[in-house]
Amino acid sequence: MSANLTRRLRTAAAAAALGAATVLPIAMSTPAAHAAARVDNPFVGAGVYVNPEWSANAAAEPGGSAVANQPTFVWLDRIAAINGVNGGMGLRDHLNKAVQQAAGKPFVFQVVVYDLPGRDCAALASNGELGPTDLPRYKSEFIDPIAAILADPAYANLRIVTTIELDSLPNLVTNAGGTATATPACDTMKANGNYINGVGYALAKLGAISNVYNYVDAGHHGWLGWDSNLQPTIDTIKQAATASGSTLGNVQGFVVNTANYGALHEPYFTVGDSVNGTTVRQSKWVDWNNYVDEASFAKAWRAKAVASGFNANVGMLIDTSRNGWGGANRPAGPGPKTSVDAYVDGGRIDRRFQTGNWCNQSGAGLGERPKAAPEDGIAAYVWVKPPGESDGASSAISNDEGKGFDRMCDPTYTGNPRNNNNMSGALPNAPLAGHWFSAQFQELMRNAYPALGSSGGSDTTAPTAPTGLAATTTANSVALTWSAATDNVGVTGYDVYRGGALVGSTAGTSYTDTGLTASTAYSYTVKARDAAGNVSPASAALVATTQASGGGTGSGCTASYKVTNDWGAGFNADVTVTAGSTAITTWKVSWNYGGNQQITNLWNGQLAQSGQAVSVTNLAYNGTVGAGASTSFGFGANYSGANALPTLTCTATS
Repeated sequence: MSANLTRRLRTAAAAAALGAATVLPIAMSTPAAHAAARVDNPFVGAGVYVNPEWSANAAAEPGGSAVANQPTFVWLDRIAAINGVNGGMGLRDHLNKAVQQAAGKPFVFQVVVYDLPGRDCAALASNGELGPTDLPRYKSEFIDPIAAILADPAYANLRIVTTIELDSLPNLVTNAGGTATATPACDTMKANGNYINGVGYALAKLGAISNVYNYVDAGHHGWLGWDSNLQPTIDTIKQAATASGSTLGNVQGFVVNTANYGALHEPYFTVGDSVNGTTVRQSKWVDWNNYVDEASFAKAWRAKAVASGFNANVGMLIDTSRNGWGGANRPAGPGPKTSVDAYVDGGRIDRRFQTGNWCNQSGAGLGERPKAAPEDGIAAYVWVKPPGESDGASSAISNDEGKGFDRMCDPTYTGNPRNNNNMSGALPNAPLAGHWFSAQFQELMRNAYPALGSSGGSDTTAPTAPTGLAATTTANSVALTWSAATDNVGVTGYDVYRGGALVGSTAGTSYTDTGLTASTAYSYTVKARDAAGNVSPASAALVATTQASGGGTGSGCTASYKVTNDWGAGFNADVTVTAGSTAITTWKVSWNYGGNQQITNLWNGQLAQSGQAVSVTNLAYNGTVGAGASTSFGFGANYSGANALPTLTCTATS
């Protein structure tokens, strides 16, 4: 799978024994009146197909029986897979087994549709059999036969969930058309339109079947989490969804993190955190991304997709098959606040070298088990990528599957601009993409989170960590608020810790700590408790400084201005804001230009310019700056003539 780019450069015998289906835990008990009737969320109240072939492979592994009954997607990654490869089960075989497992109850069958012409134009490990001009073959030999089988009345009571063409459309945004990470193959696919038309054709043909639910691949946060990538990708998917006779109504939702490793939630830091006035977005790991985990990315994607014209009830799926990141190396709390990089690197659970690394990642673990409606805005956690199936070979292997050798699957590879020249982080001795990789399966079980045996029932899963911890201070108190945690047995309360010591508990999402000393910094975290007695990880830590006795406001800050690049007709500049002897909660920097400088874009601040007069105020995440600490903003501007440095005025409230 080539979902690997950042913005910057960025057996059969055992099968017969498996007849029972897995029913996903649900947050409501509303049974579907009839499985063929279209519903908003096909996973709610339904069982989900357990693939006997994958289950047999898993059960044959030491300890694998612990997860062998989990539902995974069936992959159609070549024309031959429709009828079965090397004596294996074909699509109709799987559907017949699904009908048997369903036993007349609402039931989901999951399938990946993945054989687009010129597939995976930005990678080699998962290239396919069809060349860039093979759109007619794709339609007549791949999509048409699949549609004919899915439309068979024998399967009309199944809820058939598809994942449509991984990586293809995002590649047209980040890897084609003059981008810094463009490849000739992606340029070709953008020019000939076969990705757009192929996806549109698949959506139209499959969407015409009343019990099919199409979910389009939407990359992952470490690929598309920047404004310059996210909306353009939604726009490209919209173009595809209205191509080749399709309409937006053929898209029931989107799936993120497919076959990837992005953390579901990062419990110990948020994108809004800052360290000594420096936003975590400035850290090397986050790299100015707007998101740090898949759940926040998925919810933002959904909102933007609906705003772009997609149906208001589109659903979001998250592939959690390999993003658990448990085991001995999982952090137990936030990183140190010595620097923004130390804070992020010390607290992040995603242990990859870089979010662009995508092939057989060392240290990865099984993530959340498949589950319907697990949190607000998410239709289901699913296992799209069957754990134990390789992402790609770690060395060149001759094959007749059209799969090449991608150096990102080589553990000795030192990287390229697409992953900011980091090591690949791949496991050694890996087979071809899609082939069983025992060492990877064992690695995933060792590092599972929740750990194997700890989350089989709904009464043993810890709540998520509270998020969005914020504070308002007086001279002698700190008023804390946070966003609610989630759990499938119900969160009943929260424990508040100051400096690691429990100072109070509350049933709500706010708490006021009193009797404090003026002008003093205090560190807080919050944990959630549920009805079964499970306790969440700690929230990201918040340092709050009480006000000076008597409170008040004042100038409170200084500001410095530095031109970082000047090319004669324009320039870039950075401004650093430094708090005085007491912490500040808001700031404003003002100046007057002596020439015709006009700011065209500004980051990390709110700009107001009228003629020569300029003022910049803080954003929500960088207004609070500790005593003597600094934060910064930057901008680009146009000008002609002289570009003299202005005199700055900085004011703040504490």
